[in-house]
Amino acid sequence: MANDAIAVSGSDLARRQKIHNLISTLGMLPVLLAVAVGFQFLSSGRFFTGQNISIVFQQASVNTVLAAGMTFVILTGGIDLSVGSILAASAMAGLIVSNMPDLSYLWIFASLGMGAGFGVINGLLISSLRLPPFIVTLGSLTAVRGIARLMGGDNTVFNSDIPYAFIGNDSIMGIPWLALIAVIVIVVSWFVLKRTVLGTHIYSVGGNEAAARLSGIKVPRIYLVVYGISGLMSGLGAVMLSCKLFAANGLQLGQAYELDAITAVILGGTSFVGGVGSIWGTLIGALIIAVLTNGLILIGVSDIWQYVIKGLVIIGAVALDRVRQKGSART
Repeated sequence: MANDAIAVSGSDLARRQKIHNLISTLGMLPVLLAVAVGFQFLSSGRFFTGQNISIVFQQASVNTVLAAGMTFVILTGGIDLSVGSILAASAMAGLIVSNMPDLSYLWIFASLGMGAGFGVINGLLISSLRLPPFIVTLGSLTAVRGIARLMGGDNTVFNSDIPYAFIGNDSIMGIPWLALIAVIVIVVSWFVLKRTVLGTHIYSVGGNEAAARLSGIKVPRIYLVVYGISGLMSGLGAVMLSCKLFAANGLQLGQAYELDAITAVILGGTSFVGGVGSIWGTLIGALIIAVLTNGLILIGVSDIWQYVIKGLVIIGAVALDRVRQKGSART
């Protein structure tokens, strides 16, 4: 009888573990599908049209790129509140260079370099001075926003003939370039995180920084790299928006983008405490936000209520992270 009880208990535990693994694998994909189907009914069939799906993918593209960079940061237990401001400064740098006749074709490198540069500065302050990531990037959010405004004299910079404009408005085999870039970023990020030593070290630092130091991992270098990657992704987001808008404004561009990026990462299953997460989950999180935004517009919800709903989603994402942490602790 005792052996039978142990067998039943073991079978029950195995079944629970399988269910837990299935939920972990699917992540927020069922939520994404449910939200999309819901908006299909609420919008009288206007959501699942070819044109609207293309719009959703384009709307998700920039946030996906920013959220990919944010995933690297949050996996180490950090946070980057400055990505929106860095995007604005990077876009300003790119547009300014694009208007220089002899240097116009280098504008993309100007945007990427500006983004990576600010990211590295964040990383240096965090790794060298041991300052809290929240405080450093909160300061950068304000300081870099000011720099972005100074770069354009607090005016919008335009260039209707910006080189490589096809990135923002054209498609290849029916796939928008913006969406294609976002997918490439996700695939490369997955490879780095899951198939390289750097990725292993990033997870190790987020899981237990002290143990990572004792094992010989150069923790300051990891912080420098992940914040540099986050800044680079902000620069790439600036390139994508510049090609789409043909303009940049230091005051308005990128406002609150950091919130969408963080929400996408947490919705995707990456834990705020670090060490646990998936880049594919981040992609699902970014798509949920894009579907939510697009669907609310389709059914005529005012922008005021859109802010309220997005705020509730952010709170829900953090609450979900806490629930996941407790579930992991039990298992």
